[in-house]
Amino acid sequence: MHRFCSALLFLFVFCPALWAADKPNIVFILADDLGQMDIGAFNPKTFYETPNIDGLAKRGMKFTQGYAACCVCSPTRGSLMTGKYPPRFGVTNFIPGGRAGKLLSAPNAGQLPLAEVTIAESLRDAGYETFFAGKWHLGGAGFMPRDQGFTHDETEGTGPKGGKGKKQDDPKNTDSITDAVVKFIEANKDKPFYAYLPYNAPHVPIGARADLVAKWQEKAKQAPADAWGQERANQVRLVQNNPVYAAMLEQFDTAIGRVLATLEKNGLTEKTIVVFMSDNGGLSTAEGHPTSNLPLRGGKGWPYEGGVREPMIVVAPGVTKPDTSCDSPVISTDFYPTLLQLAGQPLKPEQHLDGVSFLPLLKGEMMQRGKPLFWHYPHYSNQGGPPCSTIRDGDWKLIEWHEDGALELYNIPQDIGEKNNLAAAQPDKVKELYAKLIAWRKEVGALMPTPNPNFDPNAKPESRTPKKAKKKKPGAP
Repeated sequence: MHRFCSALLFLFVFCPALWAADKPNIVFILADDLGQMDIGAFNPKTFYETPNIDGLAKRGMKFTQGYAACCVCSPTRGSLMTGKYPPRFGVTNFIPGGRAGKLLSAPNAGQLPLAEVTIAESLRDAGYETFFAGKWHLGGAGFMPRDQGFTHDETEGTGPKGGKGKKQDDPKNTDSITDAVVKFIEANKDKPFYAYLPYNAPHVPIGARADLVAKWQEKAKQAPADAWGQERANQVRLVQNNPVYAAMLEQFDTAIGRVLATLEKNGLTEKTIVVFMSDNGGLSTAEGHPTSNLPLRGGKGWPYEGGVREPMIVVAPGVTKPDTSCDSPVISTDFYPTLLQLAGQPLKPEQHLDGVSFLPLLKGEMMQRGKPLFWHYPHYSNQGGPPCSTIRDGDWKLIEWHEDGALELYNIPQDIGEKNNLAAAQPDKVKELYAKLIAWRKEVGALMPTPNPNFDPNAKPESRTPKKAKKKKPGAP
């Protein structure tokens, strides 16, 4: 018995790889401003081509009602890191944010607090190598990935500003991010790892390799002509036909294919959980209007489905069945507890306060969430959306606009395009949801916008009507 115990002690102390045998690797791919309707697996009629992302969906489960915790980037990224709704950690707009209108936007923190125990820290402490490459957008010096649990940080040269990695044939650093993670996977194939890959694509300025742009310029000749709708003071794009955006998506999709091929080459495909998602909806109402989210309404910067419903895919070998689809609503806060459970780690409910593990859904089981989904955006978005708060409870979605207190009520399964405001016809449902929304804001300590003493009511609202773009060389960002 003494020799047996000594042998066990030797294995546990001197052979840590054996501890890792049952720990799956995790690769989390986050797109930047990618709409659900951009992806073939979610929209067979899309103008774009995304064969590797579509193939990933065939291997696992796609979520048709996967939501980001905000309609812009930084808050959603923080929700992934913390398992909390953005108001709890103070980042409710992109960093720095600050646009004003009739109201002054609520204060917005400039970084994710170090007091938060991130998913990277939890996995690192469980024995995982943790890797980051891409767009952080959760704080500067002292609040970077290495300060938040990532043992390997390749931010330099792969961030949104380009850095040393930016070059003419890789204007979004898509290939340099991928080069970095391929090198990491090959160097750590015998250890459990968590690789977080927040790519810069397809965020503006749009750009891709010149040969891809030329290819799509030819294909675009057969695409529908531009068509426009209206969202308040903003025009909204109604068709997908941008060749540079299409080229950028192809370069991005090819990069994802390289990551998956690296896992396969190193015998890690069946040992690795792969997650794919976007931080907010596609950009359709401003800044070049590069894509359309129809039949979803609105886009980035708006509380409508086009702004928060994402292309979400999870492949968990041995858990998810191939080519399955889930219609249950889930939100980005839910990844923290879900990934902990998939990694065989204990939950940390004091940290991921708002996250609900959707492991039962991944197994194909029924699951009752038990609480609504919430959004709080007390800001003016760069895309035209005014300050608002939102609740999704069952089939019902209520939006409160903070400028005037106007309420909009939609039955999402019956009206995915949010065209029929039922607030006047369903006063009891409005009262019920509004009470829950108010209670939630109080619970999470949500900060509110305040009256703007310098607001000029006679000034015309800023219009984001697309202007004729200057001619650029193929592939220019």
